Amino acid sequence: MLIQILAFAIIAAQAAWIYLAQRRSRNREELFRIITENAADMIALVDSKGHRLYNSPAYEKILGYSPEELARTPIFEQIHPDDRFKVLEAGREARSTGVGQSLQYRLRHKNGEWRFLESTASTIKNERGEVEKLVIVNRDVTQRVAAEKKLAHNALHDTLTDLPNRRLFLDRLERCFTRAQRDRNFHYALLLLDLDAFKSLNHTMGAAAGDQVLVETAHRLQSALRATDSLSRPRDESPADALLSRLGGDEFVILLEACADPSDVLRVAGRIHSTLSAPLLLNQGEVQTRVSIGCALVSTLPERAEAPLRDAETALRRAQAMGGNRSELFDPAMHQRAITRLKLESDLRTALNRGQFRVFYQPIFQIHPREIVAFEALLRWQHPEQGLISPHEFLEAAEDTGLMALVDQWVIREACRNLPLWESIYGPSSRLQVVVNVSARHFANAQLLDGIKTCLRDARVQPGTLQLAITESVAMANPELTINVLSQLKRLDVTTAIDDFGSGNLSLPALRQFAPNILKIDRILVANMQADRTAYDIVDLILTLARKLSCGVVAQGVEKSAQIDQLRTLGCNFAQGYFLSSPLDPEATLQLLRDQAQPRRISPSTR
Repeated sequence: MLIQILAFAIIAAQAAWIYLAQRRSRNREELFRIITENAADMIALVDSKGHRLYNSPAYEKILGYSPEELARTPIFEQIHPDDRFKVLEAGREARSTGVGQSLQYRLRHKNGEWRFLESTASTIKNERGEVEKLVIVNRDVTQRVAAEKKLAHNALHDTLTDLPNRRLFLDRLERCFTRAQRDRNFHYALLLLDLDAFKSLNHTMGAAAGDQVLVETAHRLQSALRATDSLSRPRDESPADALLSRLGGDEFVILLEACADPSDVLRVAGRIHSTLSAPLLLNQGEVQTRVSIGCALVSTLPERAEAPLRDAETALRRAQAMGGNRSELFDPAMHQRAITRLKLESDLRTALNRGQFRVFYQPIFQIHPREIVAFEALLRWQHPEQGLISPHEFLEAAEDTGLMALVDQWVIREACRNLPLWESIYGPSSRLQVVVNVSARHFANAQLLDGIKTCLRDARVQPGTLQLAITESVAMANPELTINVLSQLKRLDVTTAIDDFGSGNLSLPALRQFAPNILKIDRILVANMQADRTAYDIVDLILTLARKLSCGVVAQGVEKSAQIDQLRTLGCNFAQGYFLSSPLDPEATLQLLRDQAQPRRISPSTR
């Protein structure tokens, strides 16, 4: 009886245990069902061979497949072909190690699009410890991947034109440099482009129009560099790879890989000029664009990866200096000139900071009776090693670097400081004038007038004794500005002159509006008066014009007595040149005034 009771108890306990185990299993299954059916992520259960055992409802919401469609389709057919191997390897590793791993792969949506999934796998083992199932949780990260790609793209591309930016360009340039280190037969080329007069267009038409020009220019450049049309080559030979980048502003650069022939580089440059020659149609109207291109062919290994970009920039500056709208190919001589120019610019800054500039003064004479009426202030550079340097050797560099405005202001201050001293020697009623030539950048500088006011006040010069001279090209660069500045100078009792008159394209209506006090006849016309009848007639016409406009006239570059005679015959009363006097340092200028000290009552501006 006792045995029967024990047996019954054991059976009852087993039944209770089985019941509880089944209940726990049902609870787990119910919990699993509740979680999976309500989860936003896609949850799948697969066997050890990768067959689907279960897919949560989220699969249909996210990928569009019904449970029946998923059951009919092998899982690997939906995985992107490029991702199948890594998914297979991840499954094998989970089965062998018992530990799942996270990975990202692409799965095809029912509509054919690829979705990016972030997957995490965990294992289910049997009683023997073997992995018999995998629970895979998939999260749709397509939007996140797209955002990450966009961020990565924006980091390497220009936001306005969507072209590769400087960072990406320099990376590709570095790769070319590295490849050239390995393969000395690999050559490449750069074309650096700059839109001519873009700053003026941007200022005149506004930033929106400027952006339109840049975007349209980018589109046209891309069309000129299509793979089938980037270089002229035989049909069975593939063209060079071309990378078009925007470095910033209106500057673009093209990197041509596997390019060894200068003619190919210039051919591409020619195609670009042709492509950009057609007018652009903007919202504000039609705009004609011009482009300067600096080309550099890398046929020998450069010292640094960025060196070809520097060479292309040197060639670009050469193209711009020659009038723009052209291409220039860099050569070693150009490189040497660039190095010399950079040193010159550095030395100029040092010269300004250390007070190495000097002012010499060339007298302007009344022809008859011969007496001094003015001095032209001429800049010189007292170089510590090279001695006295003529301005012809450094004016362009000083203008390009922006130093010329500072130097001009210094010359005006020095000239005004000397005027009272000269008058004390030559006589208080002499009304000696000092003439200062103003550079283009200084003339357009908003601080010009304030600087002159300060110099006049500090030196206490008499009204009308300071004269500013500009060339025809400076006057015509911006006629409205010229009219405004010259009129304000007259209000300050500063007389004005047009220098090198007869050498440029100054129109008669513009001359009447400018209303200068003095016309300074170009020295070439004066030099050719004897041998060239045309030059003689032009000088005669200038004198007649000056009389009509009530202007004074000064003949420049007089080097012979015969020229003095001709000028006197034509009615020109004032002249300067080496025949009369060379430029003098301040001490020699004072001595000349002492030697010729006498009252003087006539000046070029009063005739």
